Amino acid sequence: MKAIMVMFDSLNKRFLEPYGCTITHTPNFRRLAEKTVQFDNCYAGSLPCIPARRELHTGRYNFLHRSWGPIEPFDDSMPEILKKNGVHTHLVSDHGHYWEDGGATYHNRYSTWENFRGQEGDRWKGVVGEVKDSDPNLVQFTGYRGMLYRQDLVNRTYMQDETDHPQVKTFNAGLEFIETNKDADNWFLQIEAFDPHEPFFCYKKYKDLYPHEYSGPRFDWPDYAPVNQSPEQVSHARYEYFALLSMCDAQLGKVLDMMDKYNLWDDTMLIVNTDHGYMLGEHQYWAKNYMPLYNEIVNIPLFIWDPRCRKSGERRQSLVQTIDLPVTILEFFNIPCTKDMQGKSLKDVISCDKPVRDTALFGIFGAHVCCTDGRYVFMKAPAKAENTPLYEYTLMPTHMAWFFTQQELKTITLSEPFSFTKGIPLLKTEAMGDKNPFNYGDLLFDLKEDPKQEKNIQDASLKEEMTRKMIRLMKENDAPKEQYIRLGLDNLL
Repeated sequence: MKAIMVMFDSLNKRFLEPYGCTITHTPNFRRLAEKTVQFDNCYAGSLPCIPARRELHTGRYNFLHRSWGPIEPFDDSMPEILKKNGVHTHLVSDHGHYWEDGGATYHNRYSTWENFRGQEGDRWKGVVGEVKDSDPNLVQFTGYRGMLYRQDLVNRTYMQDETDHPQVKTFNAGLEFIETNKDADNWFLQIEAFDPHEPFFCYKKYKDLYPHEYSGPRFDWPDYAPVNQSPEQVSHARYEYFALLSMCDAQLGKVLDMMDKYNLWDDTMLIVNTDHGYMLGEHQYWAKNYMPLYNEIVNIPLFIWDPRCRKSGERRQSLVQTIDLPVTILEFFNIPCTKDMQGKSLKDVISCDKPVRDTALFGIFGAHVCCTDGRYVFMKAPAKAENTPLYEYTLMPTHMAWFFTQQELKTITLSEPFSFTKGIPLLKTEAMGDKNPFNYGDLLFDLKEDPKQEKNIQDASLKEEMTRKMIRLMKENDAPKEQYIRLGLDNLL
């Protein structure tokens, strides 16, 4: 048996043709939907990028205990479990967070791996002094964001041709692995593209798919902030995203071509997924992370071909999550999941839409804790403006691209083990608290009556029901006691 996962970053399902979009050019996603089972109610769990990837390895939620960070020494890693059971696992990726401080333990869980440099502000090519391709937008950004923006301008100068682009290099490496190992058995390939994550850098032939009038400055990298640009700029940024999305679609098509060429459909599982979505002006927001977790961000696309049941061109309504994918892959290779994995195999969902859960939990560390039953979405805000108490639990004290600060480390105490830490106590530190949704308050939406999530429902009994579901899932996740206090739920335990 063989399995291929094609994973994109920041893929908004609303702009894919199989999910009803009529303004983008994504023929290979349409072709994919004809070949696979398409999921309508797949939700992210922990956000953003690296927390989602920890879930992809461990099959359990991340966000209640820790923010962004590496695979922990006590974690169960799906690729490593496969490796230990005789399945060769191979990762090809241009996702730069894997070689930053906060992601540097993930790629070594695979049997082999290959990475490609240059996405976003990846510290790749060294150019001292003024950037040749100066951009007036650069002056808007300072600090870490300014560094990323400047470095991206440098990196782009080394991608004059499409074949130089790290996304293309990533897919070509994945195709090479397939070509080399098509006749072998027992392998798992993860082709992981950073795109269509911002910045929306791509090439003329894809931009030409979306002709429009625009005379403003370069704008393919919206800030993580509310929309304050003109309608013309907003529309232009969307077209830039669409162009990059079409480039992703073209690369996906190469994988489908190879599936056809070697008839891999007979014995190879194919999963196409993403970590989370992206806001392109919806609710007057750009990007992700700081606003409430609307469905544009958390209700994500998912396509699966399972050669055992051979279901294709069908849709599934069951509520599924990222934590289900590692369990599904292990089950496909006849390897049992570990007791600490919370996800469920999607074998029967794929076959006949048999539900695996009635409620899904999701969130960002220190922000709203959210749940959905497929119809209602409930987002619980902190009870106090200071958003405390809040602690990080880890043995790997790194954030995205830097160590925990000395101030954070000076607060360290040793916690008791959690149910999933194999009896190992953890370092407990006071959290930085860079996310605070207090001013948004609690939010409750009816997706059936209000799919755009524009009306916050004031229904005490419904809120109580959703709160009970949330508490049940938090208990199953062995949530720290202070999370209940932070959310004002401790009186309900």
